[in-house]
Amino acid sequence: MFLIISATAVTVYFLRFFIRRNFSVGDSIVQFLMNMFHMSDREALMIYQYIFLNNIDVITFFVILIFLIILLRFSISWFTKYFDEVIAGVDKLAEESEDEIILSPELDFMEIKLNHIKNNLEKRKKAALDAEQRKNDLVVYLAHDIKTPLTSVIGYLSLLDEAPDMPPEQKAKYVGITLEKAYRLEQLINEFFEITRFNLQTIVLNKEKINLLFMLQQIADEFYPMLTPQGKKVSVHVPEGLTLWGDADKLARVFNNILKNAIVYSFDNSIIDISAGQQDKNMVITFTNQGNPIPQHRLETIFEKFYRLDTARSTNTGGAGLGLAIAKEIVTAHGGTISVESNQENTVFKVLLPL
Repeated sequence: MFLIISATAVTVYFLRFFIRRNFSVGDSIVQFLMNMFHMSDREALMIYQYIFLNNIDVITFFVILIFLIILLRFSISWFTKYFDEVIAGVDKLAEESEDEIILSPELDFMEIKLNHIKNNLEKRKKAALDAEQRKNDLVVYLAHDIKTPLTSVIGYLSLLDEAPDMPPEQKAKYVGITLEKAYRLEQLINEFFEITRFNLQTIVLNKEKINLLFMLQQIADEFYPMLTPQGKKVSVHVPEGLTLWGDADKLARVFNNILKNAIVYSFDNSIIDISAGQQDKNMVITFTNQGNPIPQHRLETIFEKFYRLDTARSTNTGGAGLGLAIAKEIVTAHGGTISVESNQENTVFKVLLPL
């Protein structure tokens, strides 16, 4: 563009100079008119004067106009090239091409932005595919697990139906086993509903004043049947009168899920500590248990949907992998955070909620 403007100025200058000052150019034009149109010397000189010398400004204007047209055409071509490159880069985003987007050096800022967007889209796509795969695997596992207690229920009920005179002790044993398998079947079916509810439900909060000590003690008492066979205990250390503003039902679900996770993965005959206190303008609730440490590379993924720490998928203790993910969603909806730290001594889940 600079070269075209410079060339225009130089051309106009020399054109005006040659027409006005350079007599050899004028003589050449006069001689051309005489030879071509058979004019006399005087006629050719008059035409040269009237057409060229008296209209130097008009000629200059047309020369400048021609160069401006060339400049405009060049500029449009120049901008069009860049637009074409950007469009090609956007097409690569739409086509989900694996190739890196490369643009002209002048468009470095756009190239960096497009590649950043491309990387984010690839990460989100991969995360979505991984979550979908984990969900599909989980559904297959649950479907397989449902068959086991269902088969047992049908088998024991068939035995009871076929032998009405069965000894009371044996009948009581079969009824107990059948009831246990039926409870397990109910749990697995509830997990199917949990998966659907978690994907479709929008969290709506109904906030109220909560007595934190009363809530946590009540939750701990509900797990007594689960704690006793393994010799585990829950110790609640919360000052009296400590209150929290939030959705009681949903926060109870958060604490329930965290405590259940702590019970499942703690050592036998160990104590699970629940503590709470005010820190600045936040309420901090911690759940501490002694058990095998969570690997460091899994601390970030433990709150993901359908993530399960026990990759062996224990039938008795394994859930849908939604408990901690749901807890995180509820805490986030309250404007708080949930985190976990784990080492050889203990594992600590920390819930931070604004007062």
